[in-house]
Amino acid sequence: MTDPSNDLLVSRSGHVGLIELNRPPHNFFDHDLIRRLVDAAGDFDADGETRAIVIAANGTAFCAGARLGTAAGSAQATKPGALYHEAVRLFRIGLPIVGAVHGSATGGGLGLALACDLRVSCPEARFWANFTALGFHPGFGLSITLPELIGRQNAALMLYASRRLGGEEACRVGLVDVLVPRAEVRDAALALAAEIAACAPLAVRETRATLRAGLADRVEAILEHEKEVQSRLRATDDFREGVAAINERRPARFRGR
Repeated sequence: MTDPSNDLLVSRSGHVGLIELNRPPHNFFDHDLIRRLVDAAGDFDADGETRAIVIAANGTAFCAGARLGTAAGSAQATKPGALYHEAVRLFRIGLPIVGAVHGSATGGGLGLALACDLRVSCPEARFWANFTALGFHPGFGLSITLPELIGRQNAALMLYASRRLGGEEACRVGLVDVLVPRAEVRDAALALAAEIAACAPLAVRETRATLRAGLADRVEAILEHEKEVQSRLRATDDFREGVAAINERRPARFRGR
């Protein structure tokens, strides 16, 4: 199956579903792309044949989040509630999801990677919660998912200082579960999903539901807070300066207003 717009590729092999972002090189998303990604995951969840899902991407990055400073980015930023509604839907999918993170996962792209149950990556990958570098507040549920995955202190380093983690350090702190050479990331993610799919599907679903009990509800609640603070900070001079600095590839000059 291929999405008509060709920026989302959907296929299945045996009991493993594959969803591929196809907006190279950076795979920036908007509300529509995330909605269609979640719809595809929902279709797999309901088809009775798929037992695990892999989310992968084509291009140099896994996902660089929303494009800022453009019409698409501005539209997404103006209505974060619509995007975050889709994020909650993704967390409510019943099947295990493996992320194949072969390149940068930045901002909302990091949020997408952390919505997955497990992540396969490589030393060249970069995991970047760049929100404070933009004069912004974390989103996509990262206020919960990141500290729960790697601990409060490691998350504080990433979120306060907008610190990037390479693949090896990400693996060391628990953000990445399997580290392989870059050319092998997708195949390794598919192999891990197939390993999961070979187990009893009802038992896998119930075990996952136990391990993730209440997570979607907690993400939904924190997204309301993230949305409110993001809306407030979006009106600041610092946010405008942060976006300009990123687009112009220069250090930001923040003034705290």
